[in-house]
Amino acid sequence: MDEGVSTHDASTRMRILDLIISLGPVSSAELAARLGLTAAGIRRHIASLEAGGLITGHEPAGVALPRRGRPARHYIATESGRARLTNAYSDLAAAVLTHLTRVAGADAVDDFAVARVSDLEARYRPVVTTAGAQPRDRAVALAEALSRDGFAATIREVGTDGVAIQLCQGHCPVLKVAQQFPQLCDAELRAFSRLLDTHVQRLATLAQGEHVCTTHIPLFVRSRTTEGTP
Repeated sequence: MDEGVSTHDASTRMRILDLIISLGPVSSAELAARLGLTAAGIRRHIASLEAGGLITGHEPAGVALPRRGRPARHYIATESGRARLTNAYSDLAAAVLTHLTRVAGADAVDDFAVARVSDLEARYRPVVTTAGAQPRDRAVALAEALSRDGFAATIREVGTDGVAIQLCQGHCPVLKVAQQFPQLCDAELRAFSRLLDTHVQRLATLAQGEHVCTTHIPLFVRSRTTEGTP
């Protein structure tokens, strides 16, 4: 995370940051207990994370003061901290896929992309199906599901004739990986087509440097895709 920091310390601080994102507000005592660290050790890592602007102290609301002293300090992640952790995991994922390409070939990455998106599709399908048969309703349900997974998805109207809409994703949790492995974007697009039961077209992607991923969805053209086909 910082120059001159050992690999072990950097790994420990990532684990602490991960826990703070997941559990925050969380005290140093709880972090130390979960990670098996001493009080001095956890304080050292927390001080480093605070100095780097990745976490900040948080006073839990409604906590009564004890008879002696103040309540234990709790910590939450800053926006920079959340972004740093996402980037660290992305770097790891990209390294894994690069190694996979080297030892098993490009087809292995294609298979991975299909498997990953298939998992997402399986989770989204009940939500989208419940929305009904109309592509617009299904697209709205899909956008809401994507947003819950951190993709900041919205639906945008196209023109005034109501023949098409656009699904826009303002954030991509795996952007750094998708920039190196566009197979992830391609597999996602095919999954959208199956979920919406209509032909869709990708107009722009964050991975290609655009400010948003944009998928064009016609409202009156049914697809011939078979559910479950990669």
